[in-house]
Amino acid sequence: MNGVGVRGTKSMRIFLYEHLTGGGLLDDAAPLCDVRSLRAEGQAMCGALAADLSASEGIEVTCLRDANLVDFVPVCRRTIEVRTIDERNAEFDVAAAEADWTIVIAPEIDGILADRCRRVMDRGGRLLGGSLSLIDLASDKQATALHLERAGVPVPPGIPFPLGQPWPTDFRYPAVWKPLDGAGSQGLRWIENCHAPVPSVDAQPGRLELFCPRPCDSPVARAGQPEHSSVGTPASVAFLCGPDVCVSLPPCTQRLDSDFRYLGGGLPLVPSLAERATRLACSAIRSLPEPIGYVGIDLVLGVTENGDDDVVIEVNPRLTTSYLGLRAACRENLAAAMLAIAGGRPFPLSFREDSIEFSADGR
Repeated sequence: MNGVGVRGTKSMRIFLYEHLTGGGLLDDAAPLCDVRSLRAEGQAMCGALAADLSASEGIEVTCLRDANLVDFVPVCRRTIEVRTIDERNAEFDVAAAEADWTIVIAPEIDGILADRCRRVMDRGGRLLGGSLSLIDLASDKQATALHLERAGVPVPPGIPFPLGQPWPTDFRYPAVWKPLDGAGSQGLRWIENCHAPVPSVDAQPGRLELFCPRPCDSPVARAGQPEHSSVGTPASVAFLCGPDVCVSLPPCTQRLDSDFRYLGGGLPLVPSLAERATRLACSAIRSLPEPIGYVGIDLVLGVTENGDDDVVIEVNPRLTTSYLGLRAACRENLAAAMLAIAGGRPFPLSFREDSIEFSADGR
């Protein structure tokens, strides 16, 4: 089990690697659908976490930076510019081996998150994040749904389904198709009925999932109303996890457009919804193998007041964009809390009650 501890008076060295700003886009074959939106979220998360870690006493932060991204310079002690894939990998290996802890922020797409985390471990580094078994599980939407269902956590009914064939006629619609390894709403498709057009993607593996909660007539509210409150409330609950405890943070709403693109979120939720969200997310986090560090649970809170149609949508075994709003609401340094709790040390947290809205790019 990972832990965090300051060795005497020596500074703790943290290697913070964010894939989209740290050289991931140097690979022309990078399998990312909407690079612009993922990069905006990655840049916002990296910038915020680097600043918070650097503001913590006794912490020295190192980041990689794609030399082509002239508009982004994270606030940290050391920034290493990389210009090629080979240079990125070489600098990554050295930084991971030298750091006391490495934090990886990367999409699950095509195994990127798992690959980078395994690389840290293979180079003798120490990963401040979920276990590799958790990362592998969360990187497969179908496997995650089956795991949660077996643990008694409500999830939308769904089946594994590769693109490249007609939609099944014996499935309930409307539905959502999602790639098994998607991240940031990448590749999601709204399927009205079995006669809906099939996207021209050759045999891409995915999960066909009942759109929850029902009843509903569209994935989101009509134009001008980005949140689909009439059919449920998309929300997320983040946890700071250590060896013996997972501390839940205030639930956040999620804003999605008509194509399921993530626009940002807000907090706090009204108390009744916040209580339901936390209760459901806690049941999910308890079922996961060795959650350490920051873990996010996405869910939809249904229209019934007793929460009978609340469902968990997915698990994010890494920093999520909700960190942007949570750090603004937190009276303490949220990054310092993450380090302390991951090391098994208590860290008191308190949050402002005023309303906070945040965009996916950190505003």
